[in-house]
Amino acid sequence: MDVTKDLIEEELDQGVLTLGLNAPETGNALDLAMTEALAGALERANAIPGLRCVLLRSTSGHFCTGGNVKDMESGTDLMQGSTAAVRDRLRLGLHRLTRALRALEVPSIAAINGAAVGAGFDITLMCDLRIAGENARFAESFLRLGLVSGIGGAWFLTRLVGPAKAMELTLTSEFFDASTALELGVVSRVVAADRLDEEARALAARIAAGPPIATRMATQLVRQSAELALPAALEQAAALQALLLNGAEHKELVRRFLSDRSAQR
Repeated sequence: MDVTKDLIEEELDQGVLTLGLNAPETGNALDLAMTEALAGALERANAIPGLRCVLLRSTSGHFCTGGNVKDMESGTDLMQGSTAAVRDRLRLGLHRLTRALRALEVPSIAAINGAAVGAGFDITLMCDLRIAGENARFAESFLRLGLVSGIGGAWFLTRLVGPAKAMELTLTSEFFDASTALELGVVSRVVAADRLDEEARALAARIAAGPPIATRMATQLVRQSAELALPAALEQAAALQALLLNGAEHKELVRRFLSDRSAQR
């Protein structure tokens, strides 16, 4: 029996792949089944013809509550076995999510409602854009359980809010609300909770309506520029721009731009 069945609701509409975390009884906790279901869906995404954007959301009251604390207590699921066995399970299981999100060739958006804590918070940090409902709550909460982020959260958080604030959020494990997340730059916008899906889908549709080749290259350039020294970033920018300048997509958009401007005179 496939235990991952129905844990992720998948919908493809006009180039936007929406992945809905669908385990309300656990708050979409990242147990082994949820991890495999989400990682699998993300790993398949790049092969979808016409894919323009990936939207990650929840079908219930919380985005993702992180690891399953009941499994931690019982030492089952991801936590089962020796230290070496757990480490390998993290590397081969949960790290699939990290790698799959970073390997997406198109922009990714997290639509965050309710709790996004621990590894659930870290997943949102791996997305390119984050939009939150007013009811969203966040926490890098691992120290509350005597743990650290095991899937790369420290890497992403430090680059997003800076080393000092990342250290504070990590060492205090404090919860913060959507307005604070906006101030910190963790999310790019906050909307009414009952409008989150509508606003997130509209943002995804706007991105999907852009030129597909240039949008993919722009996504890669921004991701990589956060990690590269300036000389390497300049080389990357020049290489991508040269490809685009010689491409049919750019030439068609220039022709259309000039035609529209001429028609407005």
